[in-house]
Amino acid sequence: MTSTITTPATTTSATTTSATTAQWTSIPTPDGTFTVIADDAERVLASGWTDDPEYLTALVHRSIRPATLARTDGLDALRASVESYYAGTFSAIDDVEVRQHSGPFLERAWPVLRTVGPGEPVSYTAFAEMSGAPTAIRGAAAACSRNAAALFVPCHRVLRSDGSLGGFRYGLPIKRSLLVREGYRFD
Repeated sequence: MTSTITTPATTTSATTTSATTAQWTSIPTPDGTFTVIADDAERVLASGWTDDPEYLTALVHRSIRPATLARTDGLDALRASVESYYAGTFSAIDDVEVRQHSGPFLERAWPVLRTVGPGEPVSYTAFAEMSGAPTAIRGAAAACSRNAAALFVPCHRVLRSDGSLGGFRYGLPIKRSLLVREGYRFD
């Protein structure tokens, strides 16, 4: 099945270029439809629990935002990683390539977030410290809220200092479900 969506063209700098076309696919999960947008190298540009690829495209930094989206039944490796994650192999998402762009702190923080293990969430304060900026707690929260590649960059593994969930773009029930699935026990 193939369908195409055209999004507004973007201006790019000399150092980054926007993919002309990206592919997207949706995967049914226990938490709802999970959609992935990937560039021609199958690097995740955006992902999340929605069936609306245009919503996800808007999350991609304008310098790498695709001009056109093409639905595909392919992206087999990405589909398999999501399915394996939901089957209990949480490490299946670890080696998936992700492409995001932002300022220096966020670009440093996102790879750090990928080191937070399943069932071992950290606080926003600890995440800021891990990212090399112990006083940048708001920056750590921004890294989570501006993360376009949900699940692959596991922002659901960051909690408030008091252990409460905090926020999550796709809703607190999904964040809780992911944490419980990964073995985290709420008091």
